[in-house]
Amino acid sequence: MKSWLTRLKQATYNTTFMYNLRMVIAFSGTAFVPYFMGYQIATIPLTLGVVAAGLSDIDDRFSVRIMNLIYTYIGFFITACSVYFLFPYPILFALGLIVSCIGWILLGSLGRRYATISYGCLVISVYSMLGVELFDNWYSQALLLVAGAAWYGLISTISFLLFPVRQVQDKLSQCYSSLGDFLFAKSNLFDVDMTPSSYQQSMIELSLENGKLVGIFNEMKTALLTRLKGDRGQKDTRRSLQYYFVAQDIHERADSAHIDYQKLVKIFEHSDILFRFQRVLYLQAKACKDLSYSILHRETYQHNKRFKPTFANLKLSLEKLRAEQQYDPVWVNALFSLYQNLKSIDAQLRNVETERHIKFDKAKHIENQLKDDDLKGWNDVVIRIKQHLTPESVLFRHAIRVSIVLLIGYIFVQVTNIEYGYWILLTALFVSQPNFNATKRRLRLRIVGTLVGIILGYAVLYFIPSIEGQLLLLVFSGVLFFELRSKQYAQATAFITILALINFNLDGMGFEAALPRMIDTLIGCALAWFGVSFIFPDWKFRRLSRTINRSLTAQCDYLAEVIEQYKQGRNNGLKYRVVRRAAHNNDAEVASLISTLATEPDFDPTQKTLAFEFLCLNHTLLSYIAALGAHREKIQDQEVLKLLDLALEDIQGSLLKDEVPDLTAQNMLNTIRQRLTHNNEDDQKSLIVLQQLSLMLSILNQLSRLKQSLSHDRDEKATELASL
Repeated sequence: MKSWLTRLKQATYNTTFMYNLRMVIAFSGTAFVPYFMGYQIATIPLTLGVVAAGLSDIDDRFSVRIMNLIYTYIGFFITACSVYFLFPYPILFALGLIVSCIGWILLGSLGRRYATISYGCLVISVYSMLGVELFDNWYSQALLLVAGAAWYGLISTISFLLFPVRQVQDKLSQCYSSLGDFLFAKSNLFDVDMTPSSYQQSMIELSLENGKLVGIFNEMKTALLTRLKGDRGQKDTRRSLQYYFVAQDIHERADSAHIDYQKLVKIFEHSDILFRFQRVLYLQAKACKDLSYSILHRETYQHNKRFKPTFANLKLSLEKLRAEQQYDPVWVNALFSLYQNLKSIDAQLRNVETERHIKFDKAKHIENQLKDDDLKGWNDVVIRIKQHLTPESVLFRHAIRVSIVLLIGYIFVQVTNIEYGYWILLTALFVSQPNFNATKRRLRLRIVGTLVGIILGYAVLYFIPSIEGQLLLLVFSGVLFFELRSKQYAQATAFITILALINFNLDGMGFEAALPRMIDTLIGCALAWFGVSFIFPDWKFRRLSRTINRSLTAQCDYLAEVIEQYKQGRNNGLKYRVVRRAAHNNDAEVASLISTLATEPDFDPTQKTLAFEFLCLNHTLLSYIAALGAHREKIQDQEVLKLLDLALEDIQGSLLKDEVPDLTAQNMLNTIRQRLTHNNEDDQKSLIVLQQLSLMLSILNQLSRLKQSLSHDRDEKATELASL
């Protein structure tokens, strides 16, 4: 009995299992309740209502969740009714389509919850077009669509009440899993067989992993913030908050760079020291993965016992290097700084489960604050929407692009009277993404998935003619669609195609609908490709120079705050975490933009090379600042504090104003060598500061030249495009 209860409890900890169980219940209700009631045609809008509600589902605290559901149902009902009333009047319908499409998409500028609700309403609008002739009364389809959505909402709300912190813990688990991936990527920089090309590739991979991690951190912050607003000291929420702060601190230390890795590999090529550092990073990456698993399965994390001998042997190797005096003491000192940083990460991981970390300390409330980005009133609403009323806004371009694509699709359907033509609009809506690369990828996957779905759908309808069997497969297909939609888009498309064919077969049109589904998919994909390629194409509005400037400005702000804490003392308050987060967000934006631009038609190969060089150096600079931030502590040495101020002026002047710096890395290195003769603790703190400044100054000129070159090239290209 105990074993059975344990297994049941473990099953409830399995997020995938619980999510799929929720979808099984939802689709079973929409499939079999109408069957037993003898009203089988209702399965179509009820099922589509579940699909739309599932696509627009959003995690939030209970009170806001209820409001979201109410807004969603009102939006679904108004949208479906509007389609019914305007459908007989093509001109009015076309105008309504454009206005509603632009309005719904721009509503997404107000925040995550509004974006998901508006997307659900767009999906409902096309679903309503598909079924507008199935029912005689104007309210029948609208009510059934809302009923399907409400049925899903009821199940998801019950699930939330049973497991209120499930979503937060899942996100927290993702944070540590992604942190593990980041550390694995970081360990590649200690490969003794590294070449210049493999180093650049490793840096690009590290930067992209950093972007993924920062994105998950942002999602985690949103999930925590909404819980904390309605929280009254709930232990699990506070515990998750502390885990989140620990993850951020580990990230700052993990992203730190105390040394030039390319030079490091050459200098210590035949020493065991690099293997030992790589080993530690690998073990810490594995520890983050283990911690992620423990959080997900509600188990107590056990710190790996191998860390103790591994660190002991690493320290012995470092002391041997120092005693031999074979290498430049500057490099050996940098390796000791790296060792201390990795020891700090180890301490964070080792103590993450202790009461010292998970207990909420009111005296440190300032360090437990999160920046609230939610709307504060109607002024915020107006400001945010106004910010996007320009072609420079990605959201505005996407809104105009999708509305025109849907309009063209609607006109095509009206002119040709093509069978099941509104699938064209549905395909175009699902495939169209804000950027060229994402849309192009979805085009291929959508076509392949639809073709596979039609073949399998034909087989299902032929070999399983019974209604009961087809309804079971409808449930199965719906569950797999939601399970795979964010992981395997082609497979998800195949299953939603099977679901659609079974739905239409309930009206006796399953076999006849298969071929039109394929044709309509091809036309819809062609329209989506046309839209992303010729209607406000991204490469005509992308300003790499602007993104670069934002990133460099954010890094300078981060450096300025770090320097301030060397003067005032360490403080992990909101201001520091905001500037650190901004620096990492902008670095992730640079990585995302450059990787996207590299796939676009007009991206020059020479500029591509320069862009990836900049990407590597930009992240390197961030790593140097992060190392300075990881060791931040009040120092009394006035000479070092003065050098910090001078270095900040030089870095800001060089990167933001294209000025020539006064300080040089070589002079900084000479200062370090002079100070290495001292061994007092305060001087060791100063050495870390000087060491990081020398690293920053060593890449300053190259980074400035790349920035100027990329800005110049993009500005020239923008001028050419504007003149066309």
